[in-house]
Amino acid sequence: MNFEESGLVDYVAAWELQRDVHQRVVDGAQPDTTLLLEHPPVFTAGKRTEPHERPADPGGADVIDVDRGGKITFHGPGQLVGYPIVTLPDHVKVVDYVRRVEEALIQVCADLGVTTARVPGRSGVWLRADEKGPERKVAAIGIRVSRGVTMHGFAINCDVDLGWYDRFVPCGIADAGVTSLSRELGRDVTVAEVTPYVEKHLTEYLAWAPYDATPDYEPRPDPARGPRIELLTP
Repeated sequence: MNFEESGLVDYVAAWELQRDVHQRVVDGAQPDTTLLLEHPPVFTAGKRTEPHERPADPGGADVIDVDRGGKITFHGPGQLVGYPIVTLPDHVKVVDYVRRVEEALIQVCADLGVTTARVPGRSGVWLRADEKGPERKVAAIGIRVSRGVTMHGFAINCDVDLGWYDRFVPCGIADAGVTSLSRELGRDVTVAEVTPYVEKHLTEYLAWAPYDATPDYEPRPDPARGPRIELLTP
């Protein structure tokens, strides 16, 4: 796995870079590559986003329609965004790929001292409800697969300003919250601190070897009323 770290990158510029890298990986001109970066504040609306789910006041941030599955989410400084652009082996289904990315992020959180798991029916990485708050998401996932190669990816909240999430219903899920590693640990957890853990665990789980999955939390209804992971082809 090849990693490219780019710092703070405008979302549209990063989207163009994704497409360029995707084409090179499809053509066999570049090895599997994960782009790791941050974005200035931006809302991105996936294919299942309803009009009423868009922020009424985006606070000056752009709202961009994108070609991935899922609903609307937020990206901003203090959030590590990863775009794995990898060729899926024939035996790996799209759902298995997503579960592997989730497992990598679960292990990143564990290394930092935060216990997380999946919530069946809802993608991403979650904390249980406890004295700190309701069930809450610390990492979101939304992907696209074209010509057997993945695009888009994940975002894990390190020390992002959580006030942005008050402007909309993240991923269309109104009965849960959003958190960050900094909030959960009570200290400043930076993108720079989290990046090596992400690289370590993505390399491990996207090597496609068998693994023991972390036990799930209780299932919850999917607000999109259907699969939030979509296989899109040209």
